[in-house]
Amino acid sequence: MSAKIKKYAGERIKTADLRAGKVPVVRWRPKVRYAWSTGIAMSRFLKELKNGKIIARKCHKCNRIVVPPRMYCEMCFRPTDEWVYVKDSGIINTYSISYLAADATRTDKPTVVAVIEIDGASKGIGIVHIIGEAKPKDVTFGMKVKAVWKPPKERTGAITDIKYFKPVEV
Repeated sequence: MSAKIKKYAGERIKTADLRAGKVPVVRWRPKVRYAWSTGIAMSRFLKELKNGKIIARKCHKCNRIVVPPRMYCEMCFRPTDEWVYVKDSGIINTYSISYLAADATRTDKPTVVAVIEIDGASKGIGIVHIIGEAKPKDVTFGMKVKAVWKPPKERTGAITDIKYFKPVEV
């Protein structure tokens, strides 16, 4: 059985005392440097997005084509074998209507966030992105969509180089 602490030893520091300089304070801003690598597969994927292309990796053993690419096949536990380009179109595998912005603030206008099964990739393999040029009530599972790219000069090598996916007529 633990006893509850009713009073802590020492004196409580008041904000006013800190501001008045009555309490010693050390202010220090560390000069932190860091490097972050996206790795071989993601680096190539992002580079190709900047070029307006979607690239994947193929595993010859299980014959899967995965996007975003991975250097290791999680199905047969071996390195993937080759780079392959896939289309910038696909179908909506699943989706959600969200009233949250990317920074988690609430919005009045809904955003449709979907998993897009990319044409040329294996079934069930896809990327998460937003759906544009469609009312949320008109979005359906299996809907055919195509990437809408930023102009080449605006691309930075990020998933946002694809502005959104829009529905296409079949």
